Formats: sequence, C-alpha cells, structure tokens
Amino acid sequence: MTHERVSGPIRTALVGFGIAGSVFHAPLIAHNPDYVLEVIVSRDAQRVASAQARYPQARIVPDWSTLLQLIDSGAIAIDLIVLATPPDQHPEQALQASRRGIHLVVDKPFAPDAQAAAAMIDAARHANTLLTVFHNRRWDGDFLTLQRMVKAGAFGTIRTFESRFEWWRPHGFGNWRDNVTIRQGGGLLLDLGSHLIDQAIQLFGPVQEATAELARHSGTHSDSDEECFVSLLHRSGVRSRLWMNGQAALNAPRFHLLGSKGAFTHWGLDNQEPQLAAGLSPGAPEYGVTPPEGYARAGVVGQSDLIPLERGNYPAFYQQLASALLHGAPSPVDVHQALDVLQLIDALHQQNSVRIA
Repeated sequence: MTHERVSGPIRTALVGFGIAGSVFHAPLIAHNPDYVLEVIVSRDAQRVASAQARYPQARIVPDWSTLLQLIDSGAIAIDLIVLATPPDQHPEQALQASRRGIHLVVDKPFAPDAQAAAAMIDAARHANTLLTVFHNRRWDGDFLTLQRMVKAGAFGTIRTFESRFEWWRPHGFGNWRDNVTIRQGGGLLLDLGSHLIDQAIQLFGPVQEATAELARHSGTHSDSDEECFVSLLHRSGVRSRLWMNGQAALNAPRFHLLGSKGAFTHWGLDNQEPQLAAGLSPGAPEYGVTPPEGYARAGVVGQSDLIPLERGNYPAFYQQLASALLHGAPSPVDVHQALDVLQLIDALHQQNSVRIA
C-alpha cells in the first residue's frame, strides 16, 4: 500500500492506556526520537494519573470523541493514531481516522473478524494512509533466534513445530477479555492466536489445512474460549501445533521444533513485556537480553547445546514504522498478512463451537 509521507517528527495520539497502551506502545513511542507523543486518551482516573506522571508533555483527553473534536477544530495536529483499545472498537475508530487522513497502528487483535478488517484496509487505501498491525511477537528474542536457525537450515527438513502461550490465571485476566463474546472480539484464539499463527506463517509459509479445539471453563456468561489448540498444515509440509491457555497451572515449552537433523526447545516467555511493565527503558543495555538460564537448547538426544537468544527488539517495530512514514520504506507489518491471519481465525471459529467445561 502506498501512503502519504510525514515530514516529522511524527505527532502521535495513543488511544487507550491499559496494558497495551501503557506497557507496550507508550514506552516504545516515547523512546524513539522520530515520534512526539502528543495525546493520550484515557478516562480511568488511575490510568490518567499514571500517564500524566510518566508523560507530562502529552495532553490527556477522556475519550475518542474528544480527540476527534480537537483534531477537527485544528486545536491539535496528529499524524499517527495508535489504537490500543478493545478489538470491537477498532473498525469504527480506524474508519474515522482514515477519513481524516491519519496513519494508523492497530493493536492486535486487528478486528473482531476479517470482514471488518478488510473494510479498515479499504478505507486506508482510499485515504492513501498507512495502516499496520502491532504483531510485536515477531521481535521476541526466542522467535528471532529460531527464525535465524530455520533460515540457516540448522534442523534439516522440519517436520513439526509446537508453540505455546500459557498463563496460570484461574480467575481471568481482570480486564475486558473476561466477558466479551467471540462476536465482540473475545477469546484466546483471536487474542493470542493472532500472534502464534502469525509467527508460524512467518516461519513456514501459507497454510493449506487448519483445525482447532476451543474450550471455556468459567461458566456460560460468554462464549469466548479460554483454552485453544490449533493444528496447521503448511503448504511447505510442516505441521504447526499451537496452544493458547489462560488456565495452565504448569507450562509446557514455549517452542519445540523437530527436524530431520535436530530439534529446538525453549521454555519461558520473552522478557520484554515484564521489563517494560517494570519501567525499564527500551534503551537500557539489559533491555531484551535473556540471561543464560533462559537460553534455548538445540541438537539431538545426548548431544545438544545451549543456544543464546537474540536480543528481543520490540523497538524495531516503531523504528521501521518511522522509516515507512518518513521515507516511504516498507511497513513493519504488512496489513494484508494480518488480514490473512484473521481470515484463518474466522474459518476456525466457523468450524467450532466453544465447549463449556
């Protein structure tokens, strides 16, 4: 997609200051000198106080409509809007931003379904604006390491790939995810599955067959899944098996890959999220660095080696986005790839009804 360039610095409005906005987007934007965090949209008093303390230069506004009024009146000028809001709000917010000629980052899940996402893409195309999706897990340290080794042919012919994202949260997430329906963009298949499916496709290419098993354990007030298993057969012949679970009392390996010449196993989640949540600057020397006890292991039975992990690099998303907006470089995440992931998730939803445990 072509788009109008920005002269810079990139004047940015962050909509939403929950986990996505406060932990991921705001620190990465504020760290990059190509951006100015002009506005943060939040109504919650505690979040507003946190935003004011951490980003005193930013104007805090209470809601989306107020942001649009300020833009329309000329009181503020915005080049980029980052939507860190629940997915059912993304379609209308994205359409309204595109009508105003404003570039967009949309946190995942991109949209509640592929039809809504396609409309968002079409609106951005007509407006000649850039639209991208925050598939930040492409820059996890363990994923970068595995991706490098796969490209180098370290494992011979790859046969199976297992990928898991698991937590022990028996009482739920404590946010909007606990109550929304699948129609509203709920469930782990859409939320975490957007990351895991995207990673699998990045590694092994397009999918020709897909199945899923979905379950919920917290009663019937929502139909959104809390536990999900997905099996993908890639056109390359690799079988990916993906697990998403918010109620896993003990975790299995994050990655487990088997090939004709060797295997790769890694336990534990990438450390960038807890580092950012603790307030560590993305520019700190230790940011994204995995200590030796968190290394992966590769090889065969009786002959395997510890594999140091690549440095995790979420800042690369916003650096690549700045290059796209300022200089016309490629988008950090091709929005059509994000649409492909949503279309696959839609197909899996259509195959399955959520089993209530």
